[in-house]
Amino acid sequence: MRYKIEVQDDTGVWADVRGADGALLVFDDEQAARAALAERFPILVQMEKYAGGKRTRVIRIIEDEDDWPARGRDPG
Repeated sequence: MRYKIEVQDDTGVWADVRGADGALLVFDDEQAARAALAERFPILVQMEKYAGGKRTRVIRIIEDEDDWPARGRDPG
């Protein structure tokens, strides 16, 4: 599975977190995604523990079935 991280702005809109090159940050491990989230948004992550409300999240990326042949998966 792959994961991405998102952050919510002041108007309530969720946005993907991107790297300095503008590419979507994608992680192969949920714990790595959570660590990157805490590193990039330490105050928001800490506030969620004590003040409630969610402003950050880790999302599992569901792969499209059309990717099967390209990724070399055995369909059966």
